[in-house]
Amino acid sequence: MRTILIRNIRIVDHTQDRRADIYIKDGVIAEVGEHLAQTADSVIEGEKLTALPGLFDMHVHFRDPGQTHKETVETGAAAAFAGGVTGVLCMPNTTPPMDSPAQIADTLKRGRATGLEMHQAGCLTMGLKGETLADYAAMKAAGAIALSDDGKPIPTAELMEAALANAKEAGLPVVSHCEDLAIIDGGIINKGKISEQLGVKGMDRLSEDSITERDLECARKTGAQLHICHVSTRGAVDAVRRCKAMGANVSCETAPHYFLLTEEKLLTRDADYRMNPPLRTADDVQAVTEGILDGTIDCIITDHAPHAANEKADFLTAPNGVVGLETSLAATLTAFYHTGRLTMQDIVRLMHDNPRRLLHLPVRTISAGEPASLAIVDTEQEWTVDPEKLHSKSHNTVFKGMTFKGKVVMTIHNP
Repeated sequence: MRTILIRNIRIVDHTQDRRADIYIKDGVIAEVGEHLAQTADSVIEGEKLTALPGLFDMHVHFRDPGQTHKETVETGAAAAFAGGVTGVLCMPNTTPPMDSPAQIADTLKRGRATGLEMHQAGCLTMGLKGETLADYAAMKAAGAIALSDDGKPIPTAELMEAALANAKEAGLPVVSHCEDLAIIDGGIINKGKISEQLGVKGMDRLSEDSITERDLECARKTGAQLHICHVSTRGAVDAVRRCKAMGANVSCETAPHYFLLTEEKLLTRDADYRMNPPLRTADDVQAVTEGILDGTIDCIITDHAPHAANEKADFLTAPNGVVGLETSLAATLTAFYHTGRLTMQDIVRLMHDNPRRLLHLPVRTISAGEPASLAIVDTEQEWTVDPEKLHSKSHNTVFKGMTFKGKVVMTIHNP
């Protein structure tokens, strides 16, 4: 539709929280104000709705190319739009990995065809092997806006320092998966009382904490921009907080399952509750929550990681990962907005402003002249997560059967 008029909707971005009308013409916000008189092809009554800038998830896996039985660029985009997410940063651990400028350019071209604002991270090391640094300048020229070996941590401090120094020269942020594989040593869930009860090998938290400390120190020494992925432990949150206090150019993210769920979920022996890093303890949930509330944690992301049902069937051998694009806002509203701990502007900061700022993308407002990129939300609607109704190609959600308050009812996006 060429023109849309949204009447009397609550508008929230970092500049405003008010009620007004929004008039959209040819994919651009033409006017925002009270009692607009324009006629439109479509009129939306917004009394019970809230308009947010389209959300940005800076940590997703679309599995394309090479693992398209799990997800494709097209199904990933559909899942994003269903969750009010209009922009994403895709991680590079595809098959083959994203270390080639030509491959990055091709993937971005296919992403643009979906209408989603899709960005790509290039590999820190060739083939994600942790041996030879990739050509950062060439990948940036092809469209990469960040660098990561997500899923495979950089093995040594020396190589991480070199990667950070080269990334700084190229003007690209490094997105770090902090994990010591020698400490993990085949563990599949958090090491503690639940792993002992189930008789399975656990992942010691020292794996995350030690590499987080190492990478933060490397960033402090080099002055490079470092973003720590999916923090899940009290130790990691505390380490980022201390490093920020020293003035380092560091940031971090977490996902809804780390502030809503604990390792107790693994008692079901359901591999849909297995991800990396794993669900932790109630104390870790509290630490992550505190980190969100005090600003230590900059972004709420999903680490959207689809896996086919047959791959998740065996608890002991299933791959780690969960989907999350369609539930992230609802989970955050339920945990923080409806408990009075965060305002709607705080949530916009965590799920739109900060991710875009950290990736050096323009931060959007809902104002005349801006692209029409909006998540339209019924903050009061309660709904229960049904995996079969998700738009992702895979349905491995940790939130199956949970009831949330707040639902995206429409996404408007002008790519």
